[in-house]
Amino acid sequence: MRKFFAATIILWLAVSAFAQQSVKPIQDNSFLLEEAYNQEKGVIQHINAFQRLRGGNWIYTFTEEWPVTSQRHQLSITLPALSLDSNQGLGDIALNYRYQLMGSGDTRLAISPRASILFPTGDEKENLGAGGVGLQFNLPVSAVIHPRLVTHWNAGTTVTPSAKNAAGVEDNKADFNLGQSFIWLAHQNFNVMFETVWNSFESIESRGVKTRTSSLFINPGVRWAHNFKSGLQIVPGIAFPTGLGSSNGERGVFLYISFEHPFGKQGN
Repeated sequence: MRKFFAATIILWLAVSAFAQQSVKPIQDNSFLLEEAYNQEKGVIQHINAFQRLRGGNWIYTFTEEWPVTSQRHQLSITLPALSLDSNQGLGDIALNYRYQLMGSGDTRLAISPRASILFPTGDEKENLGAGGVGLQFNLPVSAVIHPRLVTHWNAGTTVTPSAKNAAGVEDNKADFNLGQSFIWLAHQNFNVMFETVWNSFESIESRGVKTRTSSLFINPGVRWAHNFKSGLQIVPGIAFPTGLGSSNGERGVFLYISFEHPFGKQGN
């Protein structure tokens, strides 16, 4: 009954979104991947994402994105809170800079590399943080392969030169991420999404001894847009991450909502 009720709500919201008119299709952030479109000049975005896996582990992130002088440059900050094996608290805060190297949301191909500083605000003794300042690099590439089909690709790494484990042992570590998605533009205000994400994590066991684990998830979902005359756009979404390979048996739910609105004179 609960699943039927949830499906009914999603269908009602989707129909509501279809009834609206929009200048162009949704080009919001994906769920587990980045789309290679910086914020337009004069437009700010507030992004909320919550993921809970079977077993109780969850993570919530709040990200705010601002264009700097033009769409070419973008700054953002990501504030995470998480629960891992009954430990709950703040994770490592990220300060991000993204450069629109090629294209935009109006071109067939867009590339926007990102560099981030991760601050050790999470408690490494409870496995909520890396225990040291980290540097993260990610390369999002977005391509329109059909007027109704867009694909996004991500590749990145996170390097923490002075990471610490829960016992306080310090060493360097490196993590890697790859991702790919297809976005079906069923309507300019309604998208069907399918993401695939792989992550490789390094853990410090003792000085000079590290182990590496990986995770692989597919993430089917939908998102839809509600547009207002004021320029405000609200984009809710829901997806269902499902583990494959080494993550086989893992399942969860992913909830998303973003608010995008003008804050000054718009234009590129």
